Amino acid sequence: MKAAILREMGRSRPYANSRPLTVEEVTLDPPGPGELLIKIKATGLCHSDLSVVNGDRPRPTPMVLGHESAGEVLECGAGVDDLKPGDQVVLAFIPSCGSCIPCMEGRPALCEPGARSNVAGTLLSGARRLRLGQTPLYHHIGVSGYAEYAVVSRRSAIKVDSSLPAHEAALFGCAVLTGVGAVVNTAKVPAGSSVAIVGLGGVGLSALLGANLVGAAEVIAVDSKPEKLEIATRLGATRTVKAGPNAAQEIRDLTNGGVDYAFEGASSVAALQLAYEITKRGGTTVTASLPHPDHRLSIPAVQLTAEERTLKGSYFGSCVPARDVPRFIGLYQRGKLPINKLLSEIVRLDQLNEAFDRLAEATTIRQVMTIG
Repeated sequence: MKAAILREMGRSRPYANSRPLTVEEVTLDPPGPGELLIKIKATGLCHSDLSVVNGDRPRPTPMVLGHESAGEVLECGAGVDDLKPGDQVVLAFIPSCGSCIPCMEGRPALCEPGARSNVAGTLLSGARRLRLGQTPLYHHIGVSGYAEYAVVSRRSAIKVDSSLPAHEAALFGCAVLTGVGAVVNTAKVPAGSSVAIVGLGGVGLSALLGANLVGAAEVIAVDSKPEKLEIATRLGATRTVKAGPNAAQEIRDLTNGGVDYAFEGASSVAALQLAYEITKRGGTTVTASLPHPDHRLSIPAVQLTAEERTLKGSYFGSCVPARDVPRFIGLYQRGKLPINKLLSEIVRLDQLNEAFDRLAEATTIRQVMTIG
């Protein structure tokens, strides 16, 4: 099959010239026990993939990237009896074992074996099913969706409505769960609250849709790109503010001291600092992004006590994928969660380098690679 391989991280931009991703013929071994062979139909381009390409999120190489995927089950490995060939599935980038303490507590996004296998570049079983000649390739967080086919753990797959177009279904594998989940699951924003979204990529705009879904009274969208602020207005933001040195004071003035809930999705400590500064006394700041691990946030520690502030991380939207993917899709199908408006363009497997340039330049919302 054909797959896009990343051999080394940190090549210079533009990627259209340095070509960090090369499309090559690779071998995919059959699924083992508890695994599935998937025909990939669509895979989104996410900042988490870009963070591996540029070296912000180190992973072992050579690796087949891509994690926000949807496809069709072609074959079930031994022991898989609840899915069948022909089922459409969304692939979750955290395979949950179901038996570790976080999984048993209903927090599969924090699955410990899933985290270990993701860091190691293997499937949940510890196996690698990808090869370039005789050289094993690493899997990207259990999916490796920039390819024609994938072998994944059954624990990574959620069956969804087969009538849903694959390029839309793929968005539920990361952007929608992360952004909407941060609002619904992590922060549990009540109706009538004031909300700010800092960083209007796929995750940030998904959070904006989530804020509208739960009935936030005010939704302030913040970004440095005027075109993204225009998109946010079309998606239901009640106000927009251009990020810059005066943004924090402007938002505090607009909201009489700050918002109840501020969400950051820009993978930037400066953006998180802004989100924290515009959160009111007693309010909650949530970050759903993954900046470079060496970056540090500095805040006045006394505020956490004296102002009863809450600063929270949200990984994978604190979601239970088997529960949240179907329910968010249902909300989309009923017109309450218009995630199709996040789609910027469709690209091919051989256009990924150019597409990652656009993502790095923040000139696009969500690009999706499709395979016919």
